[in-house]
Amino acid sequence: MPRGWLNIEAPGDTIFGGQKAAFEDICGFKLGYKMRLYGFAACFVAGLIFSILGAVHLFIGFYVVFAILFTIGIIINIIGTGFLIGPKNQMTSMFKPVRVVATVILVVAIAFTFISAFVIKSAIVCLIMVIIEYLAYLWYALSYIPYARDLVWNLLPKALRWD
Repeated sequence: MPRGWLNIEAPGDTIFGGQKAAFEDICGFKLGYKMRLYGFAACFVAGLIFSILGAVHLFIGFYVVFAILFTIGIIINIIGTGFLIGPKNQMTSMFKPVRVVATVILVVAIAFTFISAFVIKSAIVCLIMVIIEYLAYLWYALSYIPYARDLVWNLLPKALRWD
């Protein structure tokens, strides 16, 4: 049986091109590949639910509730990627050169979402920050899949690229 970059049936404890996914280092127990994928999927769905609930509150005008729910949704999504590679690798890889820009933009966008909700109280600014947050999260998550960023980058029209 061939071992691909995401082979959930393969023995061992590597996933995504050989990166260790050692949950036992942090949590004290080891998860198999299927359980990691289930954890990722559950976090993705939960994060999406929190984000949608936050968006509903944005459109009714409850900016503070929006900022809190939406940020919880993004954080749950980030935790979901930790299921794929392990929490320790997640924390160390967030600031590697390939992901540092997306990570910093994501953190700054979260901070500005709170500022726009608590201080500015502007739905338009909140919505712009939400778009920036999700684009930064998408770019961050794509960095874990080989060649995914290149694929997305090449699918963008030339007018949106700066290469």
